[in-house]
Amino acid sequence: MSLHIPFDNSYARLPERFYHRQPASAVAKPGLIAVNHSLAQDLGIDPDALESPKGIAALAGNALPDGADPLAQAYAGHQFGGWSPQLGDGRALLLGEVIDRFGTRRDIQLKGSGPTPFSRMGDGRAGIGPVIREYLVSEAMHAMGIPTTRALAAISTGEPVIREQVLPGAVLTRVASSHIRVGTFQYFAARGDEEALQLLTEHTMARHYPEAEDALALLRAVITRQANLIAGWMGLGFIHGVMNTDNAQVAGETIDYGPCAFMDVYQASKVFSSIDHYGRYAYVNQPNIAVWNLAQFATCLLPLIHKDRETAAKLATEAVHSFPAQYTQAWLARFRAKLGLTGAEDEDGDGDEALIDGLLDAMEDGQADFTNCFAGLSEESAEASFADPAPWRDWLPAYQARLARQGGADLASMAQVNPKIIPRNHLVEEAIQAAQNGDYAPFQTLLSVITRPFEPPQDPKFQTPPRPEQTIAQTFCGT
Repeated sequence: MSLHIPFDNSYARLPERFYHRQPASAVAKPGLIAVNHSLAQDLGIDPDALESPKGIAALAGNALPDGADPLAQAYAGHQFGGWSPQLGDGRALLLGEVIDRFGTRRDIQLKGSGPTPFSRMGDGRAGIGPVIREYLVSEAMHAMGIPTTRALAAISTGEPVIREQVLPGAVLTRVASSHIRVGTFQYFAARGDEEALQLLTEHTMARHYPEAEDALALLRAVITRQANLIAGWMGLGFIHGVMNTDNAQVAGETIDYGPCAFMDVYQASKVFSSIDHYGRYAYVNQPNIAVWNLAQFATCLLPLIHKDRETAAKLATEAVHSFPAQYTQAWLARFRAKLGLTGAEDEDGDGDEALIDGLLDAMEDGQADFTNCFAGLSEESAEASFADPAPWRDWLPAYQARLARQGGADLASMAQVNPKIIPRNHLVEEAIQAAQNGDYAPFQTLLSVITRPFEPPQDPKFQTPPRPEQTIAQTFCGT
């Protein structure tokens, strides 16, 4: 069976200083773990062809599909606040772009495809654990309506990778609306390459923000999308874990799922990432970090916003300062829907925001499971998610009074934003451990459940919080 991918590679038509062209490194014995049939069809690709020997070879990097133009993209970034002038795709290659059936241009990238000039002494490979985690979490995020990169396929390599231990290798085929990052702009800004900045800005506007007429309009549009994205994360109890500027995608999708996790018990300061020693990227800090990242993006655009740097800085600062209000509105809209609230009550600081904050405080004090608490609001079972129900009972009368004033909860809105199922860390870890031993059944089962997040599962274990001995305290990057 022949494999046809309808490539049209616009990024490869940019100047060569934007990337390094090279093929993937072949692997010893590629094997199929999974192909995302529905996504393949959206991309105009035959999923059966992807599962054929030729398809598996292409997804592993052992063969080059017709029309592909593989390249490693250059970018820089702030990592935990520290500046790295050159990062780039150290273990990934952009195969090319396709126009999907909705008319949207999408990147197809191999992740774990071998070393590039940006590898910084790394092996360019991926272990099966990070591949399984990203596949599961990104597909769950998509199913929950959060903008995200997606997983088209996962392939085992038949080769070991060495991290803290020897692990089986794998390659993830990732699909994104693009892989343009804040760090991509930083790469050229740090080099004083205004020509490249202009070309990148024009490319980004044409691809993602055709309504934007100039760099300032682009900045404002990116700010709006980031405000909505982070509000979506917060509404799910999701912690990205590595909100570095090289992991901030300007199209407004969640990207780079390294040490990410969803909270079980709600804790505002929760951190999972094993490398986030000071809580920089804790759950509660994510909106402020988004502002910080956007300020770095704004700084890159200053030469394009206005010829006078002082004027440019003033305009850019005003734009970045709009984030808190936009984020608050997006956050309120999402949490109002989660509580089934209609309209808005915000008078005198004693309205909906105070009610929502009161619930979150009660959840933290009462050690409530984040997902089950919100899912239980519409079923009058939220109290069961609390280890200590007293804070819940103290908060409940204010909520009941608010619902009474509006004539009852908006159950339809609640059903759309309160998932019953998330990729719980202990279940993801179970799937990873099984996959490392060559058993992909737990991965496939979990995938089938988490991609229907608003449906009650047949097996209650997918809704049940972990027992103490199952609790996952840390997650890892895998690089």
